[in-house]
Amino acid sequence: MALFMDTQTIGGPVTLDDVAKAHAADLQTQDAHGVHYLRYWVDQEHGKIFCLVDAPDAGAAATVHREAHGLVADEIYPVAEGA
Repeated sequence: MALFMDTQTIGGPVTLDDVAKAHAADLQTQDAHGVHYLRYWVDQEHGKIFCLVDAPDAGAAATVHREAHGLVADEIYPVAEGA
């Protein structure tokens, strides 16, 4: 497994409640793909969402989003956790 950070841009403002619902859908879908969504951050005003995910590869992480709620990441970056 590896860590990835994905970024999503929604066309306009987004609420924390909407993102929490999408995250809950990810959690319901992730096990089927060997993925574990860990945390997320939101820039509500600019409609930006950032998700930290432990996944076998970027494709598996993208599949969970697509199947769970259809909000596909704009970019997915491999990341390493610092101290």
